[in-house]
Amino acid sequence: MTAQNTYTQAPWSLEDLFQGFDDPQYEAAFDVIRKGAEKFQGYREQLVPDISEDLFISIITEYELFYRLMSRLQGFAQLAFAADTQDQGAQAQVARVDQFQAEVSNLTLFFNLWWKALDDDNAARLLQASGDFRYWLVSMRNFKDYTLTEPEEKIINIKDVTGFNALNMLYDSITNRYTFKIEVDGEVKELTRGEVTALVRESDPDLRARAYQTLFEVYAGDAPILGQIYQAIARDWRNENLDLRGFKQPISVRNLVNDLPDPVIETLLEVTRQNAKHFQRFFRLKAKRIGMDVLRRYDIYAPVEKSDKRYAFNQAAEIVLESFHEFDPKFADLAKQIFDASHIDSEVRKGKMSGAFCATITPDLSPWVLLNYQGKPDDVATMAHELGHGIHALMAKDHTALTQHACLPLAETASTFGEMMLIDKLLAQESDQAVRRDLLFRQMDDAFATILRQNYFSMFEQTAHEMIAQGAQVKDLAEAYMDNLKSEFGDSVDIADEFRWEWVMIPHFYGVPFYVYAYAFGQLLVLSLYKQYQAEGAAFKPRYMDILAAGGSVAPVELLGRAGIDVTRAEFWQGGFDVIGEMVTALEALE
Repeated sequence: MTAQNTYTQAPWSLEDLFQGFDDPQYEAAFDVIRKGAEKFQGYREQLVPDISEDLFISIITEYELFYRLMSRLQGFAQLAFAADTQDQGAQAQVARVDQFQAEVSNLTLFFNLWWKALDDDNAARLLQASGDFRYWLVSMRNFKDYTLTEPEEKIINIKDVTGFNALNMLYDSITNRYTFKIEVDGEVKELTRGEVTALVRESDPDLRARAYQTLFEVYAGDAPILGQIYQAIARDWRNENLDLRGFKQPISVRNLVNDLPDPVIETLLEVTRQNAKHFQRFFRLKAKRIGMDVLRRYDIYAPVEKSDKRYAFNQAAEIVLESFHEFDPKFADLAKQIFDASHIDSEVRKGKMSGAFCATITPDLSPWVLLNYQGKPDDVATMAHELGHGIHALMAKDHTALTQHACLPLAETASTFGEMMLIDKLLAQESDQAVRRDLLFRQMDDAFATILRQNYFSMFEQTAHEMIAQGAQVKDLAEAYMDNLKSEFGDSVDIADEFRWEWVMIPHFYGVPFYVYAYAFGQLLVLSLYKQYQAEGAAFKPRYMDILAAGGSVAPVELLGRAGIDVTRAEFWQGGFDVIGEMVTALEALE
């Protein structure tokens, strides 16, 4: 397969949503949604225990229609903001849409509360007839014991607009305006975070150290402010979810959103602690390979070979699409849809949101992918990862807007699988042994970043939330973060003192508390799935396709159980770490 188009780096097009904030259809959408919500309120009196199945289905079908339109409004504002976080118009529209969404949510809240309070017999009767809406309705009832009264829920919806959401907008606006001055090749350059972060993978150890030091100099300068924002978010999380709703632990909120029992995540984190030794062994090997007695934290992502390998954007697109095609032509066709829709923003620009993501707005539209592409092998892997998310969404597009999205841990399945397909492709076509060694070591670098790093992030979040509840200061959190790093790396890595401020650089801590274990969950799950694929070949594909096509229409434990995977057992997670151990052994055997 070859790419039929020449793909170039460009901003994405949002025209499939709206032409702009001055588009009459954008303004009209507010009115359509408002009228739909007001009409929906008319069903309040018809929500009785013995409501007919037909009327019930018609009510939730109507709700799904203006839910889709609301998703388009929110998606348009948020994607415009991501493209330029310094655009005051986009900032204002995100705030406006958040406020509007809260108001609409309050108008329709009665349905959510009625459904949770409905007796089990009538709920079972209606679930039997609810078709693709079923798991959405089941998920809603999972929160029955943590639901407040209607007036209280309305207050929280409004509070979030000027509280949690506003704090995150402030954090994003502050941190995405940062630029970083650093000397590269004798020239002082002013770079974005993404450009500086890319330097930590360069072969020059001094440059790697200076890249980190440049980042921390800027973030540490604002750490008292960024730390206060984090403290406020953590207090808000506790005030609402533990003090008012009655959750036992801060992380339990995210676990229930993901429909994963607390013990599953506790087991995942405990098995991670027990297996940090595999990564520590890898760090000792890497230090030896790059000629150091002990690896510095600056050197975690250092290349083991001096390689200037770069991939033009179109070349990367072709390689990624070919790797998908070799697994299954459908995967390549779905990824190509995203390219052809001009839904990829890959440029590096000041003010643009750093990092990468894939945003699925509604089932009838191709997802949008944000990249900050610079031509490095990691950028190619990121492209495969985010397009994997897009493939997952498109595989599940026949579901409703309420059941298309997989829960966060399962949402990492196709993305991580996509990266592994890409690595296999690059290894198969690469004859240069130095580049092959570099790719294999990078694969372990990525496994560290996705598994060990993310789960230790999650452990830090648990500690930080508890400390903040006890009145901890920002400097106390920084000390706790250093203790977390020392536990993670043991004596295999020297950690410079400025890494105590790394936590203020992690957007997920702010925007989506306790999200990060999803990455490790997904990676370990994919190691299991990929091992099955290598053993079974084509016979594996239907089972994997079924997992992706289910989207968010089936409970994750049930869905994985159908594929013979029991995530409640420590042995399952240990199996993933055993694969990591085998990877390190293979690297040790390399000449």
